[in-house]
Amino acid sequence: MGEKVVAGQFDLSDRNRYRDKLRRCLTGLERLLAEKRFDRPKNLMGLEIELNLVGSDGLPRMLNAQVLERIASRDFQTELAMFNLEVNIAPHRLGGRVFDRLAEELRTSLAYADRKAGEVDAGIAMIGILPTLGRDDLVSSNLSDVDRYTLLNDQIVAARGEDFALDIDGVEHLVCTSKSIVPEAACTSVQLHLQVTPDRFADVWNAAQAASAAQIAVGANSPFLFGRELWRESRPPLFQQSTDTRPPELQAQGVRPRTWFGERWVSSAYDLFEENLRYFPALLPICDEEDPLDVLAEGGVPKLAELVLHNGTIYRWNRPVYDIADGVPHLRVENRVLPAGPTVTDVVANAVFYYGLVRALAEEPRPVWTRLPFEAAAANFEAACRYGIDARFTWPRRGRHSGTAETDAVTLVRDELLPLAEAGLSAWGVERADRDLYLGVIEERCRRRTNGAQWQAATFHRALEKGMDREAALAATTRRYCELMQLGEPVHTWPAGLPAPVPAG
Repeated sequence: MGEKVVAGQFDLSDRNRYRDKLRRCLTGLERLLAEKRFDRPKNLMGLEIELNLVGSDGLPRMLNAQVLERIASRDFQTELAMFNLEVNIAPHRLGGRVFDRLAEELRTSLAYADRKAGEVDAGIAMIGILPTLGRDDLVSSNLSDVDRYTLLNDQIVAARGEDFALDIDGVEHLVCTSKSIVPEAACTSVQLHLQVTPDRFADVWNAAQAASAAQIAVGANSPFLFGRELWRESRPPLFQQSTDTRPPELQAQGVRPRTWFGERWVSSAYDLFEENLRYFPALLPICDEEDPLDVLAEGGVPKLAELVLHNGTIYRWNRPVYDIADGVPHLRVENRVLPAGPTVTDVVANAVFYYGLVRALAEEPRPVWTRLPFEAAAANFEAACRYGIDARFTWPRRGRHSGTAETDAVTLVRDELLPLAEAGLSAWGVERADRDLYLGVIEERCRRRTNGAQWQAATFHRALEKGMDREAALAATTRRYCELMQLGEPVHTWPAGLPAPVPAG
């Protein structure tokens, strides 16, 4: 397997064998589900945050190898580009003061990483897209020096057969091309994991899909790319276009992109893994020696390595995960919707809102996905990405009324979704102190109609009004963002604009 990754060459026999192994893995998953071999519910959640390395000038620093060497912790890993890192937080059981503990762990880990980055004149920034990234930063020479990233880039480029076209029309219009997938590295996200039983998987995944638009509306933090102001959350269109293996002709035929919201509500985790095989060719046809059906026949638990690898090259905003812990298989829903940042308090507040809301939506007597067309959920997600906290959504009417109605994001979150999240957190056993603190952050963003994207855009425009050129305004906005991020107060308290210069003398 390692030799294949280094060599990076696949022939027809590799692809045929891999397709066969994928089918055997899918049969193995089906048997595991039928035999109820999965772990009992443990109410476990997990968290990953992708980070940027920046200098004191607000510009990206291509130093992740040097910084990781100094951090020397398994909690931190490399990411796609040299200005990226990722921090992983160990799983926690939902309940009690779990979010207070989570926040403290994050602050400790990030402060340590920032100190180590400082040894090479860099710092850590939690932000959805670094505003100062330029096209020259997002080129293949700045890929992290890791075989799997090089191989993935080569395979996606080969599958597409031509340059990637970026075309995002928002407040301003960005049109450009890329010869590699590296623009994807601009997207730095928070991934929220929730371990679920097979019987609950479909309800939780459907609930997460329905909740995604509200998550983006209150959490948007990526308004800029390549010096242009685009969508309030520009990661989704950028990620889709920078990993798009479809040339225009296949797009015109309706071939599905590898980054997508989905096309239907599901009834089982199996539905999503089966879709992966049915719709998406393998990018990395690397075969494991294990035969999953032989392992099952002997009473063991198969790794389903090919299924897991293939799943990792399909970029759903809510991804199914198969994994094994202590010899027992389990399923997770990985929510990949949120941008990183702005502060630890904001990240944890976003997580609290998600875990509470998903629990409540999944347990409603008349679930939202039985009353909301999937196409409306997908349209809500796009509206949230475009307009952030100013988005308007289609949502089922409350009470006994049937049908849907249009509502603005703030009203929906404040009047309907926050009370649901409160009830869901209570059902998890989360103590009131955590519920009140972190849901209060979401409530304040709604009251002030702000989030990270709103702050970035407002501060950038005030810098322009002061006479700065665009490049200087973006750099000044980034520096101010990093200052306020370090202070740690949630983004709804941040004053828009740059601080007045201190008079000399």
